[in-house]
Amino acid sequence: VQLQASGGGLVQAGDSLTLSCVFSGRTFGSYAMNWFRQAPGKEREFVAGIDWRDASTDYADSVKGRFAISRDNAKNTVYLRMNSLKPEDTAVYYCAAGIKVRRSDYSGQGTLVTVSS
Repeated sequence: VQLQASGGGLVQAGDSLTLSCVFSGRTFGSYAMNWFRQAPGKEREFVAGIDWRDASTDYADSVKGRFAISRDNAKNTVYLRMNSLKPEDTAVYYCAAGIKVRRSDYSGQGTLVTVSS
């Protein structure tokens, strides 16, 4: 499985950004897709996930109401729309595929999101 994330960048607090992740190598529709992030000096944490069966979603409390995860099975792509960004959202964001939400069985390289105050 290969996962290619993109869309990171430098934004100001309050801005929006959309991350994308293209999945290849297996059947995309058989995996839950997740986003994790790792801030400098911190452990990697779960951000958002979307189930492969019913597209139900799950979010970390810290991003609930601001971030939205979606998937396009025809394009083998998962998105993370991030609104009202805060400096504490600064991190390397990784997409991951798993047999269920919040699980990372396969992970790709990350994309850096920097939010300035």
